[in-house]
Amino acid sequence: MQPGERNLITDVPGILVGNAQDEALKSGVTVLTADAPLTAAVHVMGGAPGTRETDLLAPDKLVQQVDALVLSGGSAFGLDACSGVTDGLRAMGRGFAVGDQRVPIVPGAILFDLLNGGDKGWDRNPYAGLGRAALEAAGPVFDLGSVGAGCGATTATLKGGLGSASVRLPGGLVVGALVAVNALGSVIAGDGPEFWAAPFELGDEFGGLGPSARRDGGVIPAVKGAAGENTTIAIVATNAALSQAQAQRLATAAHDGMARAIVPAHTPHDGDLVFAAATATVPLADPAAALTLGHAAACCLARAIARGVYLARSATGDVLPCWQSRFG
Repeated sequence: MQPGERNLITDVPGILVGNAQDEALKSGVTVLTADAPLTAAVHVMGGAPGTRETDLLAPDKLVQQVDALVLSGGSAFGLDACSGVTDGLRAMGRGFAVGDQRVPIVPGAILFDLLNGGDKGWDRNPYAGLGRAALEAAGPVFDLGSVGAGCGATTATLKGGLGSASVRLPGGLVVGALVAVNALGSVIAGDGPEFWAAPFELGDEFGGLGPSARRDGGVIPAVKGAAGENTTIAIVATNAALSQAQAQRLATAAHDGMARAIVPAHTPHDGDLVFAAATATVPLADPAAALTLGHAAACCLARAIARGVYLARSATGDVLPCWQSRFG
Protein backbone atom coordinates (compact mmCIF):
# COMPACT_ATOMS: atom_id res chain seq x y z
CA MET A 1 0.00 0.00 0.00
CA GLN A 2 1.09 3.56 -0.73
CA PRO A 3 -0.38 6.78 0.67
CA GLY A 4 -2.00 9.31 -1.60
CA GLU A 5 -0.29 12.50 -2.72
CA ARG A 6 -1.12 14.46 0.44
CA ASN A 7 -1.58 11.53 2.83
CA LEU A 8 -4.89 13.15 3.78
CA ILE A 9 -8.51 12.08 3.44
CA THR A 10 -8.77 14.70 0.70
CA ASP A 11 -6.75 12.37 -1.55
CA VAL A 12 -10.20 10.90 -2.21
CA PRO A 13 -11.16 13.04 -5.23
CA GLY A 14 -13.89 15.56 -4.45
CA ILE A 15 -13.51 15.43 -0.64
CA LEU A 16 -12.86 18.76 1.13
CA VAL A 17 -12.03 19.38 4.80
CA GLY A 18 -11.98 22.58 6.84
CA ASN A 19 -10.93 23.40 10.40
CA ALA A 20 -11.78 26.20 12.78
CA GLN A 21 -10.65 26.55 16.38
CA ASP A 22 -10.46 29.01 19.24
CA GLU A 23 -7.10 28.83 21.00
CA ALA A 24 -8.41 30.39 24.22
CA LEU A 25 -11.37 28.03 24.26
CA LYS A 26 -9.04 25.09 23.44
CA SER A 27 -11.69 23.60 21.22
CA GLY A 28 -12.78 23.58 17.62
CA VAL A 29 -14.65 22.02 14.72
CA THR A 30 -13.70 20.00 11.65
CA VAL A 31 -16.04 19.70 8.67
CA LEU A 32 -15.88 17.22 5.79
CA THR A 33 -17.87 18.03 2.68
CA ALA A 34 -17.60 17.35 -1.05
CA ASP A 35 -18.39 18.68 -4.49
CA ALA A 36 -21.61 16.62 -4.50
CA PRO A 37 -23.70 14.81 -1.86
CA LEU A 38 -22.05 11.80 -0.27
CA THR A 39 -23.42 8.34 0.44
CA ALA A 40 -22.85 8.03 4.18
CA ALA A 41 -23.27 5.68 7.12
CA VAL A 42 -22.19 5.41 10.74
CA HIS A 43 -21.21 2.78 13.28
CA VAL A 44 -20.90 3.40 17.03
CA MET A 45 -18.76 1.17 19.26
CA GLY A 46 -18.28 3.35 22.34
CA GLY A 47 -20.63 3.46 25.29
CA ALA A 48 -21.03 7.25 25.56
CA PRO A 49 -21.65 8.76 22.10
CA GLY A 50 -22.91 12.26 21.33
CA THR A 51 -24.45 12.65 17.88
CA ARG A 52 -26.82 14.56 15.64
CA GLU A 53 -28.93 13.17 12.75
CA THR A 54 -27.23 9.79 12.74
CA ASP A 55 -30.61 8.00 12.55
CA LEU A 56 -30.87 9.31 8.98
CA LEU A 57 -27.89 7.17 8.00
CA ALA A 58 -29.63 3.80 8.36
CA PRO A 59 -30.06 2.02 5.00
CA ASP A 60 -33.87 1.97 5.32
CA LYS A 61 -34.26 5.76 5.70
CA LEU A 62 -35.54 8.13 2.99
CA VAL A 63 -32.44 10.31 2.73
CA GLN A 64 -29.51 8.31 1.37
CA GLN A 65 -26.90 11.06 1.06
CA VAL A 66 -25.43 13.87 3.16
CA ASP A 67 -24.01 17.28 2.37
CA ALA A 68 -21.40 17.35 5.15
CA LEU A 69 -20.18 15.52 8.23
CA VAL A 70 -19.09 17.36 11.38
CA LEU A 71 -16.59 16.45 14.09
CA SER A 72 -16.66 18.88 17.02
CA GLY A 73 -15.31 19.51 20.47
CA GLY A 74 -17.53 20.97 23.16
CA SER A 75 -19.48 17.93 24.32
CA ALA A 76 -23.24 18.51 23.88
CA PHE A 77 -22.62 22.20 23.19
CA GLY A 78 -20.58 21.19 20.14
CA LEU A 79 -23.62 19.69 18.43
CA ASP A 80 -24.54 23.29 17.58
CA ALA A 81 -21.63 23.26 15.10
CA CYS A 82 -23.93 21.33 12.76
CA SER A 83 -26.36 24.28 12.80
CA GLY A 84 -23.64 26.62 11.60
CA VAL A 85 -22.69 24.20 8.83
CA THR A 86 -26.35 23.80 7.85
CA ASP A 87 -26.75 27.58 7.59
CA GLY A 88 -23.64 27.85 5.45
CA LEU A 89 -24.71 25.07 3.10
CA ARG A 90 -28.17 26.56 2.74
CA ALA A 91 -26.59 29.85 1.72
CA MET A 92 -24.70 27.91 -0.96
CA GLY A 93 -27.94 26.42 -2.28
CA ARG A 94 -27.01 22.93 -1.05
CA GLY A 95 -29.39 20.43 0.51
CA PHE A 96 -32.12 17.84 0.09
CA ALA A 97 -34.83 19.24 -2.20
CA VAL A 98 -38.29 19.60 -0.61
CA GLY A 99 -40.52 21.62 -2.91
CA ASP A 100 -38.77 24.92 -3.50
CA GLN A 101 -36.69 24.55 -0.34
CA ARG A 102 -33.29 22.99 0.28
CA VAL A 103 -32.59 21.22 3.57
CA PRO A 104 -28.89 20.45 4.10
CA ILE A 105 -28.26 17.04 5.67
CA VAL A 106 -25.45 17.40 8.23
CA PRO A 107 -24.87 14.56 10.71
CA GLY A 108 -22.27 15.20 13.38
CA ALA A 109 -20.50 13.79 16.43
CA ILE A 110 -18.88 15.45 19.43
CA LEU A 111 -16.08 14.80 21.88
CA PHE A 112 -15.67 16.01 25.47
CA ASP A 113 -12.98 18.68 25.93
CA LEU A 114 -14.56 20.84 28.64
CA LEU A 115 -11.87 20.10 31.28
CA ASN A 116 -8.76 20.69 29.17
CA GLY A 117 -7.65 24.05 30.59
CA GLY A 118 -9.41 26.29 28.07
CA ASP A 119 -11.73 29.20 28.85
CA LYS A 120 -15.24 27.73 28.73
CA GLY A 121 -17.02 30.75 30.24
CA TRP A 122 -18.84 31.79 27.09
CA ASP A 123 -22.06 33.84 27.14
CA ARG A 124 -23.15 32.52 23.75
CA ASN A 125 -22.46 29.04 22.44
CA PRO A 126 -19.48 29.48 20.06
CA TYR A 127 -19.83 26.26 18.11
CA ALA A 128 -22.30 27.36 15.42
CA GLY A 129 -19.85 30.07 14.40
CA LEU A 130 -16.93 27.65 14.48
CA GLY A 131 -18.89 25.18 12.37
CA ARG A 132 -19.64 27.74 9.69
CA ALA A 133 -16.03 28.96 9.71
CA ALA A 134 -14.77 25.39 9.27
CA LEU A 135 -17.14 24.88 6.33
CA GLU A 136 -15.95 28.09 4.68
CA ALA A 137 -12.33 26.97 5.15
CA ALA A 138 -12.93 23.59 3.50
CA GLY A 139 -10.43 22.65 0.82
CA PRO A 140 -8.09 19.88 -0.32
CA VAL A 141 -5.27 20.85 2.09
CA PHE A 142 -5.72 21.24 5.85
CA ASP A 143 -3.61 21.13 9.01
CA LEU A 144 -3.29 18.27 11.48
CA GLY A 145 -2.53 18.10 15.20
CA SER A 146 -3.90 20.73 17.59
CA VAL A 147 -6.46 22.12 15.17
CA GLY A 148 -10.17 21.79 14.46
CA ALA A 149 -11.96 19.16 16.51
CA GLY A 150 -8.58 18.01 17.80
CA CYS A 151 -7.59 21.43 19.17
CA GLY A 152 -8.19 20.53 22.81
CA ALA A 153 -8.29 16.74 22.62
CA THR A 154 -6.42 14.56 25.12
CA THR A 155 -5.52 10.91 25.63
CA ALA A 156 -4.47 8.96 28.74
CA THR A 157 -1.03 10.56 29.04
CA LEU A 158 -0.63 12.97 26.09
CA LYS A 159 -2.47 15.62 24.15
CA GLY A 160 -4.67 14.21 21.42
CA GLY A 161 -5.21 15.84 18.07
CA LEU A 162 -6.65 15.76 14.58
CA GLY A 163 -5.15 13.11 12.31
CA SER A 164 -5.58 11.97 8.73
CA ALA A 165 -4.08 9.41 6.34
CA SER A 166 -4.81 7.88 2.95
CA VAL A 167 -3.96 4.90 0.77
CA ARG A 168 -4.18 4.14 -2.94
CA LEU A 169 -5.53 0.78 -4.06
CA PRO A 170 -5.60 -1.05 -7.41
CA GLY A 171 -8.25 -0.02 -9.92
CA GLY A 172 -8.13 3.67 -9.06
CA LEU A 173 -9.65 3.23 -5.61
CA VAL A 174 -8.61 5.58 -2.80
CA VAL A 175 -9.40 5.33 0.91
CA GLY A 176 -8.76 7.99 3.54
CA ALA A 177 -9.38 8.57 7.25
CA LEU A 178 -9.93 11.65 9.39
CA VAL A 179 -10.04 11.46 13.19
CA ALA A 180 -10.21 13.58 16.32
CA VAL A 181 -8.39 11.60 19.03
CA ASN A 182 -9.74 12.23 22.54
CA ALA A 183 -9.39 8.75 23.96
CA LEU A 184 -9.62 7.38 27.49
CA GLY A 185 -6.86 4.98 26.48
CA SER A 186 -3.28 5.45 25.34
CA VAL A 187 -1.91 5.65 21.79
CA ILE A 188 1.67 4.87 22.90
CA ALA A 189 2.97 1.54 24.15
CA GLY A 190 3.78 1.73 27.84
CA ASP A 191 5.82 4.86 28.52
CA GLY A 192 6.44 5.33 24.80
CA PRO A 193 7.58 6.81 22.56
CA GLU A 194 6.44 4.07 20.17
CA PHE A 195 2.85 4.07 18.93
CA TRP A 196 0.54 1.06 19.11
CA ALA A 197 -0.18 1.79 15.42
CA ALA A 198 3.50 1.32 14.46
CA PRO A 199 3.02 -1.94 12.47
CA PHE A 200 0.77 -0.03 10.04
CA GLU A 201 2.96 3.05 9.56
CA LEU A 202 3.88 3.99 5.98
CA GLY A 203 7.30 5.62 5.80
CA ASP A 204 7.96 7.88 8.78
CA GLU A 205 4.55 9.56 8.91
CA PHE A 206 4.57 9.45 12.73
CA GLY A 207 8.27 9.27 13.44
CA GLY A 208 9.31 5.96 11.92
CA LEU A 209 10.09 4.57 15.39
CA GLY A 210 8.97 1.04 14.65
CA PRO A 211 7.04 -1.15 17.10
CA SER A 212 7.72 -1.19 20.81
CA ALA A 213 9.61 -4.04 22.43
CA ARG A 214 7.00 -4.05 25.22
CA ARG A 215 4.69 -7.02 25.48
CA ASP A 216 2.09 -5.97 28.01
CA GLY A 217 -0.30 -8.85 27.39
CA GLY A 218 -3.39 -8.33 29.51
CA VAL A 219 -2.00 -5.50 31.64
CA ILE A 220 -4.42 -2.58 31.82
CA PRO A 221 -2.58 0.57 30.65
CA ALA A 222 -3.02 4.07 32.00
CA VAL A 223 -6.38 5.69 31.27
CA LYS A 224 -7.79 9.14 31.88
CA GLY A 225 -11.06 10.73 32.79
CA ALA A 226 -14.39 9.37 33.86
CA ALA A 227 -17.66 8.45 32.18
CA GLY A 228 -18.53 10.85 29.36
CA GLU A 229 -15.15 12.60 29.29
CA ASN A 230 -13.66 10.76 26.29
CA THR A 231 -14.37 9.90 22.67
CA THR A 232 -12.54 9.25 19.43
CA ILE A 233 -14.64 10.33 16.44
CA ALA A 234 -13.64 9.55 12.88
CA ILE A 235 -14.60 9.56 9.21
CA VAL A 236 -13.39 7.12 6.58
CA ALA A 237 -13.99 8.00 2.95
CA THR A 238 -13.56 6.37 -0.45
CA ASN A 239 -14.28 7.05 -4.11
CA ALA A 240 -15.81 3.58 -4.47
CA ALA A 241 -19.43 3.30 -5.54
CA LEU A 242 -20.98 2.00 -2.33
CA SER A 243 -24.57 1.59 -1.22
CA GLN A 244 -25.48 2.92 2.20
CA ALA A 245 -25.38 -0.64 3.57
CA GLN A 246 -21.90 -1.15 2.12
CA ALA A 247 -20.80 2.17 3.59
CA GLN A 248 -21.99 1.01 7.00
CA ARG A 249 -19.91 -2.13 6.66
CA LEU A 250 -16.91 0.08 5.81
CA ALA A 251 -17.47 2.12 8.98
CA THR A 252 -17.73 -1.08 11.00
CA ALA A 253 -14.50 -2.49 9.59
CA ALA A 254 -12.68 0.80 10.25
CA HIS A 255 -13.21 0.36 13.99
CA ASP A 256 -10.53 -2.34 13.86
CA GLY A 257 -8.05 0.45 13.20
CA MET A 258 -9.17 2.30 16.30
CA ALA A 259 -8.62 -0.81 18.40
CA ARG A 260 -5.14 -1.27 16.90
CA ALA A 261 -4.08 2.29 17.70
CA ILE A 262 -5.71 2.97 21.11
CA VAL A 263 -5.46 0.70 24.16
CA PRO A 264 -8.09 0.26 25.50
CA ALA A 265 -10.64 1.34 22.89
CA HIS A 266 -14.44 1.20 22.69
CA THR A 267 -14.87 1.45 26.44
CA PRO A 268 -18.12 2.29 28.25
CA HIS A 269 -16.57 5.72 28.97
CA ASP A 270 -15.77 6.53 25.31
CA GLY A 271 -18.22 7.51 22.59
CA ASP A 272 -16.13 5.95 19.82
CA LEU A 273 -17.79 6.42 16.44
CA VAL A 274 -16.88 6.12 12.76
CA PHE A 275 -18.72 7.72 9.85
CA ALA A 276 -18.16 6.35 6.35
CA ALA A 277 -18.58 8.48 3.23
CA ALA A 278 -18.42 7.48 -0.44
CA THR A 279 -18.23 9.77 -3.46
CA ALA A 280 -19.33 6.76 -5.55
CA THR A 281 -17.29 7.63 -8.65
CA VAL A 282 -15.39 4.33 -9.13
CA PRO A 283 -17.44 1.12 -9.60
CA LEU A 284 -16.46 -1.98 -7.62
CA ALA A 285 -15.63 -4.38 -10.43
CA ASP A 286 -14.97 -7.24 -8.04
CA PRO A 287 -17.23 -7.94 -5.02
CA ALA A 288 -14.11 -9.03 -3.13
CA ALA A 289 -12.89 -5.42 -3.34
CA ALA A 290 -15.17 -4.62 -0.39
CA LEU A 291 -12.88 -6.74 1.80
CA THR A 292 -9.85 -4.75 0.62
CA LEU A 293 -11.66 -1.47 1.28
CA GLY A 294 -12.46 -2.47 4.86
CA HIS A 295 -8.88 -3.49 5.57
CA ALA A 296 -7.57 -0.28 4.01
CA ALA A 297 -9.97 1.83 6.07
CA ALA A 298 -8.85 0.14 9.30
CA CYS A 299 -5.17 0.65 8.48
CA CYS A 300 -5.76 4.28 7.48
CA LEU A 301 -7.61 5.01 10.69
CA ALA A 302 -4.85 3.47 12.85
CA ARG A 303 -2.27 5.61 11.06
CA ALA A 304 -4.42 8.74 11.29
CA ILE A 305 -4.80 8.31 15.06
CA ALA A 306 -1.04 8.13 15.57
CA ARG A 307 -0.47 11.11 13.26
CA GLY A 308 -2.97 13.25 15.17
CA VAL A 309 -1.12 12.71 18.44
CA TYR A 310 2.34 12.90 16.84
CA LEU A 311 1.58 16.31 15.30
CA ALA A 312 -0.10 17.89 18.35
CA ARG A 313 1.61 21.01 19.71
CA SER A 314 1.97 22.51 23.17
CA ALA A 315 -0.08 25.57 24.13
CA THR A 316 -0.46 27.75 27.22
CA GLY A 317 -2.66 26.15 29.86
CA ASP A 318 -2.37 22.57 28.60
CA VAL A 319 -3.20 19.91 31.18
CA LEU A 320 -1.07 17.27 29.43
CA PRO A 321 2.17 17.34 27.42
CA CYS A 322 2.18 16.72 23.70
CA TRP A 323 4.17 13.86 22.13
CA GLN A 324 6.67 16.26 20.56
CA SER A 325 7.54 18.00 23.83
CA ARG A 326 7.96 14.69 25.63
CA PHE A 327 9.73 12.63 22.97
CA GLY A 328 10.44 14.79 19.91
